[in-house]
Amino acid sequence: MSMGNLSRRGFMQRSLAGMVGAGLPLWYAREALEQQLLAADEAKKPVAASDKLHVGLIGCGGQGRHDMRQAMGNKGVQIVAVCDVDKNRRAETIAKDLRGDKGVKSYEDFRLLNDNKDINAVIIGTPDHWHTLTAIDAMRKGKDVYCEKPLTLTIAEGQALVKVAAATKRIFQVGSQQRSDGRFRLACELARNGRLGKLKTIETRIGSNPVGGPFKVTAVPEGLNWDFWLGPTPRVDYVKQRCHYEFRWWYDYSGGKLTDWGAHHNDIAQWALGMDRSGPVAVESTGKEPSKEPNSYNCHPTFEVTYTYKSGTQVLCKSDGENGVRMEGEDGKWLFVSRGLIRASDQSEKPSKGKKGGASKILDEPLGKDATRLYVSNNHMQNWLDGIKTRKPCICTAEIGHRSVTVCHMGAISLRLGGKKLAWDPIKETFEQEDANKMLSRPQRAEYKLEV
Repeated sequence: MSMGNLSRRGFMQRSLAGMVGAGLPLWYAREALEQQLLAADEAKKPVAASDKLHVGLIGCGGQGRHDMRQAMGNKGVQIVAVCDVDKNRRAETIAKDLRGDKGVKSYEDFRLLNDNKDINAVIIGTPDHWHTLTAIDAMRKGKDVYCEKPLTLTIAEGQALVKVAAATKRIFQVGSQQRSDGRFRLACELARNGRLGKLKTIETRIGSNPVGGPFKVTAVPEGLNWDFWLGPTPRVDYVKQRCHYEFRWWYDYSGGKLTDWGAHHNDIAQWALGMDRSGPVAVESTGKEPSKEPNSYNCHPTFEVTYTYKSGTQVLCKSDGENGVRMEGEDGKWLFVSRGLIRASDQSEKPSKGKKGGASKILDEPLGKDATRLYVSNNHMQNWLDGIKTRKPCICTAEIGHRSVTVCHMGAISLRLGGKKLAWDPIKETFEQEDANKMLSRPQRAEYKLEV
């Protein structure tokens, strides 16, 4: 955060105006700005070269490189290595993001990067089916980890990852960055303090999945190790639309929007309900069946998944509606929050994106001194870097990320079982139905098998 040529007072006035214009009430914006200014003062302190954190990037796709650039914004961070099974992506990352730094090491195999004792921490931006294997290997070799969401491909992977994180005591941050967005924190605090009354429903609106295929089998591009990219998943011929960004729309490697956007919005639902270390007790679903054609996207195009919690609150994860999270109480009061705005049922007019609208008692009345307040982070990457220094847990630990993506996986399992209603024990982390329990994990190719 830079004040440029503005005085501190002028900077605060402009920043407050921007925050209020973005939907935050004045009392909350003041709190957030004070926290950010303290962080900015801390960032001004000089960092000796010997104190710099040496970080490696595993997975040089768009999100991995974005996360790396976020880390590079801290002058105490030095990127010393990159890893990807596509040598073209490695070369592009070094050339464009790291300005051709010849001191940056380049790896195809993440295990070799993790063996490098000069590396203190890693950022993992691989496709979802590689998150758990790379993170566990990194933690066992003494690395702190920032891992993109969705944290895992299966529920069993999450259980294994949480176990290793606890045993190794590494600092772990899941890339669920909405926890570091003041709008989402405010919405959850208001809900947790009864501003809407008893919560009746939370809608998590995450969008539909694309439809496509059958796609052509083609030659593997030069520089891509396709077998290594597939890793623990079944061996198949190369199809361009299975790889890189499009992997999201195949259940082999991901869970479609349910785990892509669901890992964000269902995480906020869990936070609002105080379920960070628990979850729902039942799930059922409806959805349009995906294509059965070979080499076609196979995630359910449209869906609605209903999760029921012990309190009686239901979370409805939907493929339609305005992207965001809508929380509603029994008396009809509601809050809607997204990355662009926060609004409430008692505002005098519906605001356009980025505008707050009329006065709202739900939003504008400050919380009392005895109110429940949530973990404060205003910068997700910085929260991880600070955690590495202090050894204090981050805002989205391995367990929190696991519990949130478990909600997503439960929905995908219900859909893949034809919308079946399933009972879930959040303590034992098992279903009552055996056909669903068989889907807690997946077979893995022997040479890439997860060992815990």
